[in-house]
Amino acid sequence: MTDSGFTFTISRIAFDEDYRPADNTRITTNFANLARGESRQENLRKTLAMIDHRFNALMHWDNPAGDRYAVDLSIISAALRIGAGASDDAFPLIEILHTAVVDRRRGTRTDGIVGNNFSSYIRDYDFCVVMPEHVRRNGPGGVPEQFGELHGNLFKHFLKSAAYRDHFAKPPVICLSVSSKHVYHRTANAHPILGVEYRTDDLSATDHYFAKMGMTARYFMPSHSVAPLAFYHIGDLVGDYSDLELASTISTMETFQKIYRPEIYNANSVAAEHYRPSLNYQDYSLTRIVYDREERSRLAVEQGRFAEEQFIKPHGAALARWSATCGL
Repeated sequence: MTDSGFTFTISRIAFDEDYRPADNTRITTNFANLARGESRQENLRKTLAMIDHRFNALMHWDNPAGDRYAVDLSIISAALRIGAGASDDAFPLIEILHTAVVDRRRGTRTDGIVGNNFSSYIRDYDFCVVMPEHVRRNGPGGVPEQFGELHGNLFKHFLKSAAYRDHFAKPPVICLSVSSKHVYHRTANAHPILGVEYRTDDLSATDHYFAKMGMTARYFMPSHSVAPLAFYHIGDLVGDYSDLELASTISTMETFQKIYRPEIYNANSVAAEHYRPSLNYQDYSLTRIVYDREERSRLAVEQGRFAEEQFIKPHGAALARWSATCGL
């Protein structure tokens, strides 16, 4: 699909116990990180089992044994080529997950939500290259001029593309951890699947960044969860998606958060009415899944540099001109 000189292409690969990351996959991505090393297959098997168990707990009616459903996951990779270059010039723009739900009793497969996880080399560039340089020059506080605008405009352009519309019927929902820098206040609003809603008076850096992508954040703590999740969405989160769709996102992303943020999402106590997450919290349990968080942080910097060299430097001037006028 060509639009304004951009060609978007979408590829799909199953995320299952046989998954092996493609060469151009960001290796800090949740799913790719789990699929490395000696424990890769055991990691994947245990992660997928956790997702299925959580989904069945959320969709518990007419499900007495808690094994009626299985969640199938596909990794969606969106690549961008600028101009009429060869296919090997395509830059890996975004990786997200697409859920589907198998009803074993009825023998059906139902589309879930696209989005869930969100992986972006350009976001690594913004937070691991642009932001540190801004702090070095100006000290802490504030953000660089036009920070996140190119990334946000490319994301919105992708959602409007024929490539996206041909594959997906609804806008994405991204589900991430809440920020450890803010306090979240429990409200009286409750949803049967999303759970109890929390609100905050402050927006995190991630909230601001996703706002540039046209996405709004709401925070919900599902039943039997211990902390709220941040749901970034376009439109009406509650009205636009079914219980089954929402449950597929919660079960998938809460599982990842239990692995990667156990201090918050695998804590041994439930979030308070006025809740401030902390990665220094000590009263938590570990999953039996191998994960190196320090390596993940280090590699994010390397991948930000990759985006700078392979995408920003060769195309920076053209991208800046396009980004400045794409909304006009």
